[in-house]
Amino acid sequence: MAATAPALEDRFPLNVFEHLMNRRRLALACVLGILCAALILGASFVVPSPRASRVIDRPPVEVAPIVLNGSAGARPPLTVTRIAHATLLLDFDGLRVLTDPWFTEKTHFHQGEPLGMSLSDLPPLDLIVASHAHYDHFDMAAMTAYPHKNVPFLVGPDMVEQARAAGFTHVLELKPWDTWRQGGFEVTGIPARHKVPEVTFMIQAKGRSVYFGGDTLLIPELLQLPAMFPSIDLALLSVNGLSVFGEPVVMNAEQAAELAGVLKARVAVPIHYRFKGSWFTDTVVLARDGTPERFVAAAKKLAPDTQVRVLEPGQRQLIR
Repeated sequence: MAATAPALEDRFPLNVFEHLMNRRRLALACVLGILCAALILGASFVVPSPRASRVIDRPPVEVAPIVLNGSAGARPPLTVTRIAHATLLLDFDGLRVLTDPWFTEKTHFHQGEPLGMSLSDLPPLDLIVASHAHYDHFDMAAMTAYPHKNVPFLVGPDMVEQARAAGFTHVLELKPWDTWRQGGFEVTGIPARHKVPEVTFMIQAKGRSVYFGGDTLLIPELLQLPAMFPSIDLALLSVNGLSVFGEPVVMNAEQAAELAGVLKARVAVPIHYRFKGSWFTDTVVLARDGTPERFVAAAKKLAPDTQVRVLEPGQRQLIR
């Protein structure tokens, strides 16, 4: 009779065999857990699940105006209304611009504050700009409800088709250092660096200049701007120092203050600092390194000639 191989448990001492089996079960459980988490996380990002964000139940509130030396009465007024995150409404004396529209929320994306204005409360716009294709800066599901689809819409890389799919008919990708001129505006694409391709914007109209920084890192190209744009009335700068799995993707508060000083911006408003993800993304994926309070403190040293205003959602700053 042929000899039969001894059973696995007969070839190993029982305690060793149980140890190996327990390690195999643990490894299998870890793999299954990771796969389940990946499926859930992936589905929550891929499957559209936007819901309306909470909106402050009052109209925008004017804050104390800023009167710049030598500009009062010489140039038309400029106003900025903070809606939330990087979404702002600029008004160049009747020419209105919306930046990085975001009006809904998803599982891993929350403004962290109420909106200062709903999409339906927006006035007719003369221009929309969107820096990059991340949902919290380019909420096309919400923007399908915006009625005036012929408004000029300037976007960053690889965004044109998505904006057109939302119904917008006048969409243009603005590349770094290219300039678009129309309807009283002169808008120049400014280089940026983020987790995905991005462009930021220098928006000029009626003798005023506004730099909208999206959520870029501080990069050498931005230090060249004063030579090209020696007079900047307003800089809108992200300050939360966001990193993804330890990789910085947004400038922090001190870097933003340094940039405000380099730009010699007359006024600076911090943006992009109350965003929240889900428990998973905020615990495992994301980290932050910046607050508006740190930006204010750093700007006193690094941009002493810049007036800094921290605006709550729905607050409107007039610059004369």
